[in-house]
Amino acid sequence: MAKLNVNGKAREFEAEPDTPLLWVLREQLSLTGTKYGCGIAQCGACTVHIDGAPVRSCVRPLASLSGQEKIVTIEGLSKNGSHPVQKAWAKLDVPQCGFCQSGMIMAVTALLKTKPNPSDADIDAAVTNICRCGTYNRVRAAIKVVAKGGATKMAKLAIQHADGSTT
Repeated sequence: MAKLNVNGKAREFEAEPDTPLLWVLREQLSLTGTKYGCGIAQCGACTVHIDGAPVRSCVRPLASLSGQEKIVTIEGLSKNGSHPVQKAWAKLDVPQCGFCQSGMIMAVTALLKTKPNPSDADIDAAVTNICRCGTYNRVRAAIKVVAKGGATKMAKLAIQHADGSTT
């Protein structure tokens, strides 16, 4: 049995070393919020955080992970949708079909953690996820609501990891 630190818990699974992280998350650990879109790291529907950085999990093989990394999926961002980015998404009706939105939210939370008040250029560089519905203007508006403190304040992720540390 192999182990990964996912959403603050040590999780065991069985998979081949060349298996993409996405499939372990979805099929072995039943964390289906992370989506399969393109399979070639272009669309971003599979974005998760590994040690705080946004990563396209569809092309990240298990062999590239030691098991010590802190992986956060959309399910680990907040248990009840109370993260400021999730609140802004709901307040501004960002999603249409919603398929890409978990990956988009993960990219945005990573951006706001490093740049709490991003410029349009920062947003363009960091949020390269593809949305078939074209909700980019609403995504940008939601980012700005969170950055300005709007109805919600940007909170640090407070995820307790298996080793006792927090992100």
